Amino acid sequence: MYRTFDRKLGKEIVVIQPGEHYVTANLEEGIATVLGSCIAVCLIDAKSRIRGMNHFMLPGDLRNEEIYRSRSGRYGMFAMETLINEMMKRGARREHLTAKMFGGAHLLNFRRTDGNIPETNIVFARTYLAFEEIPLTANDVGGTVGRKIIFLDGEGGRVLV
Repeated sequence: MYRTFDRKLGKEIVVIQPGEHYVTANLEEGIATVLGSCIAVCLIDAKSRIRGMNHFMLPGDLRNEEIYRSRSGRYGMFAMETLINEMMKRGARREHLTAKMFGGAHLLNFRRTDGNIPETNIVFARTYLAFEEIPLTANDVGGTVGRKIIFLDGEGGRVLV
């Protein structure tokens, strides 16, 4: 991850890469990433104004024990748990979390036998959030073009796409 300053927004922006996450309560900074078939989940606790974003590449094969031993943020299961735990360490409450989800574009023309990575990522994230009872308040997923997203504030959880 790295930091940059966006003159138009007048904010410092923390840019995360695949496999990374970032959590903040600082209203003067935003969190950004660029997505193709990957997924970014933005979580916010509007009461504490703590917010965070992750960027994962694959949901992981839940039948494969390797996913449970892996500590890689490239996998959705670990990326989601890490983001939620980091937010709670900083004072967020699980029952106050809401989510916004982005990505899952079909940028590459995969053969059917290779699986549908973008769709699998979308289904994983939706299923995970539903299982954890975290409301999904907005999403922009699927399609055939990538996205650049910037998560801006800790009140309404405004995300620019």
